[in-house]
Order: sequence, then structure tokens, then C-alpha cells
Amino acid sequence: MRTRVVIAGYGMAGARLAEEIRRRDPAGERVAIVAVGDEPHPPYNRVLLSNVLAGAMSAESVRLQEEGWAAAHGVEVRRGRAVVSVDRAGRGVALDDGTWVGYDVLVLATGARAWVPPVEGLTGDDGGLAPGVATFRTLDDCAAIAAGARGGARVAVLGGGLLGLEAARGLAARGNAVTVVHPNGHLMERQLDHGAGHVLARVLRGLGVRVLLNSRAARYLPGDGLKLDDGRLVAADLVVVAAGVRPQTAQASAAGLAVDGGVLVDDDLRTSDPLIHAIGDCARHPGTVPGLVQPAWEQAAALAALLTGGRSPYRGTKVVTRLKASGVDLAALGDVHAAPDDPRAEVLWLSEPSRGRYAKLVVRDERVAGAIALGVPDAAAAITQFYDRGLPVPPDRLALLLGRAMPYGEGAAPGGGAAGLPGTSVVCRCNAVSKDKLVAAWRSGARDLTALASATRATTGCGTCTDTVCGIARWLAQSEKAEAAGTAHAQS
Repeated sequence: MRTRVVIAGYGMAGARLAEEIRRRDPAGERVAIVAVGDEPHPPYNRVLLSNVLAGAMSAESVRLQEEGWAAAHGVEVRRGRAVVSVDRAGRGVALDDGTWVGYDVLVLATGARAWVPPVEGLTGDDGGLAPGVATFRTLDDCAAIAAGARGGARVAVLGGGLLGLEAARGLAARGNAVTVVHPNGHLMERQLDHGAGHVLARVLRGLGVRVLLNSRAARYLPGDGLKLDDGRLVAADLVVVAAGVRPQTAQASAAGLAVDGGVLVDDDLRTSDPLIHAIGDCARHPGTVPGLVQPAWEQAAALAALLTGGRSPYRGTKVVTRLKASGVDLAALGDVHAAPDDPRAEVLWLSEPSRGRYAKLVVRDERVAGAIALGVPDAAAAITQFYDRGLPVPPDRLALLLGRAMPYGEGAAPGGGAAGLPGTSVVCRCNAVSKDKLVAAWRSGARDLTALASATRATTGCGTCTDTVCGIARWLAQSEKAEAAGTAHAQS
């Protein structure tokens, strides 16, 4: 008898769960899937929305599934519908169109919603956004922002976190005059220390983004802009709110599930009800950071294994945060706030604000415990490899900080680049694609970037691994060419 799994939410986490289930149960012999998504679009990659906003990518190009994927794989999708309540006793969910859907297992993948701070004028009497105000969370938000930003409109972005800066850079790339209003003393304070935040602000200013720190919006004046609490006016025709998100847990709370900053789950992604699981931004697991795609997709794989008769407990994710903004190369991981005088750590840092570079390395017990790499891509690549694999760092810490020390082993020879990268190295963090997987796909016929992406999903997350994937493809082609030449020479 098939297990009927209802997925409440068909965004990045829900769609990946459906794919992972079908990868393990292609014919649907063990699991029947019904997915309910409140957006009218096919599932898409939110990570790439800043590229859509900048005009560098189309809405169609960020789709995670083709229009007919669900039907072809026996997945029933109810698009443009939302789960409004959960009946745990009756094992069913009520949708906003009045229909009722029964389940054997329910998976909450409801994600998060944009948070609008209590600034006078941002919302109307009905609670909706005021004219000239938009959030930055969905594909429809992108369309609204693009419409409001036409003709070189002045834009104020409320929030200097990851999403706010991606929106600001995308709008600046369109030719808009953009001002970021951030209430804290430096940008991305969750992921960066004070020094890195200030270098990042300098880089963004050089790219045409005005940055106002320690600044709080007090009132929105339609047609004029944002009035700050110190009396200054930020002239703006459009205000983009990117002040953070909140997990969508209303249905879970109303159903009596344990909720604390998200729906609480264990290593099997199970909630306080054994027949209900939660993944992605709406879930709270002690080993992960919310708001990023990599944990959601790893959770989807772990839950799919459980639902198809196996078990692969989710233990958490080592997250590397990357800023997806044209002209900015930034990665941050682990404990970024360790101070130089921390008695339990070695802390090295390099700051070169005039060239937009900042690097910080935190070492504990001979392992990478944290790092920031701004404007130093070689260092980011090297440090991330040590962090991912939990390898002891080299005695020359400075060489690692400068990106001159790469991890080797498992048959890999020094030499740098794709050739020197160990086969088990994770190339695409978003999709957990190793070099070995890319090599296998290439040898199976995936001979270019598009084919490799289709076969492995590499580059379809944040996109920052694209250069490395291309490098591996070039290395494989060169190796094959050299091998063929050697064979021909031997035969002659």
C-alpha cells in the first residue's frame, strides 16, 4: 500500500523533496505525492532573484522544474492554493478554496514570509503594503520592484543584510540611484565582523550604492521617501523592504505542534506529531541556520530517504554564506566574530579597504572554525575546502589566509586548480555535488556546463560554483585529449 504524502508548500524545499522522493521511487510504487503551493508559478530558485531583478536572468531561467515535470513524475500539484489548517485527528488539511486533502504523512514546507518593520506609512489600514513599497522575497515581488524602478527611479532599500544588499546591487545594475538604510553599525552583522562590514560598505559605494549606517526609518512619505529618526530625508520613489523574514508557522501553531522560532524538528525532521515533518525555512533544527538553501535541500534528501523506506538522519549543515551580487565576491562561514584576544582560538586577519579586500581566519583545535573572505576568491576556495572536510590546517596559517594552501589527499596531487582538487571535494555546496560526481557525469556524456548542471544540479543553487565546474570540464577535456594523443603516439 502506498503512503500518501502531502507537502504543504511547493517552493525550493517542497519541490526538492518531491524530486528526491521520485529519485528513490521513480514509478510512485511506494509514495503518492500531493503538493500544495500558494504561488501561481512553477517552483523557482529564490537564491537567483537578485539576478532577475538586475535583468541578468529571466523568470523562466530560474525555474527549478519544467512546466510538465510534476505530471510526468506522478506528482499532483495544486498551484495557487494554500493550506489554512491542519486536522491532526482526521489526518487532513483544509485549503483556502474549501477543499480537504487527506494524508498519511504531512510535510510542512511553508517557508518564511517577508517581515515589514513597524515604520509609519509602510502599510495601509488594511495591513497591505502602501503604494510605492515592495518586499523582496518572491518572483511577484521582483516584478513589482522592476515596475516601480523603471525610468531610473530613486530607490531606498530598508535593510543591509544579505537580501537587502542583493536587491540594492541588482537595482544599481539597472541604473537606479539606490540608498541602503541599515539600523546597525555595519552591514550583514550576522555574517560579518565590524571590519569586514565596513570594507563591504566601501565596495558597494564604489559600485554606486549609497550606504547609511546607524540609521533608522521613522516614517514613509509617499512620493518623497523615507524620513529617518534623526530628521534626515532619504529621497525615494520606491522603498524596498528587506528587513528579514519570519518562519510561516501559523498552521503548525494552530494545530498544536511545538513551535519556537520555527517548527521544532528532530534528526528525522519529525515534529512533535510523528506523522508530521517540517523542512526548510519554517523548520527549526538545532544543527542548522535558517534562511539558506543548502540546509533545506539536505533536509529534503534526508526526509525522502525516510519516506521511501530508508533512513539518513539529518545532523545539521556546515553553512557557507555567499553574497550573490555582481562585482562582490564574499563568503563567510562558522564563527566570524571571534576576537584576536580569544584565548581559545588563533585569529588572523588582513584588511585592505582601498582594494576592497578583507580576509579573516579563525582556527580552533587545528581546524577552521570560522572565516570571512571578501575580494579574495582563492582564499575563500581554500578555506572552504578545509572547513567542509574538517581537515587540520597547515602550520603556515598565513598561506591559508592568502589562498596559497590547498588541501590535498585521497590521490590528488599538488598542482592547484581542478587537477589538484580531491575527488570528494564538494564543488557545489547548494546541491552537495562533489568533483567525483561531476567527473562521472562528464564521462557519461555531460560534456558542457548546461549538461553537467542538468545531470548533477551543480550551479543551479547560488551559482557561485560555475567557474569551478567549468574548470573541471576543461581539465577533463584536456586530459582526454592528452590521453588520446598518447594512445595514438604509442600505436604509431
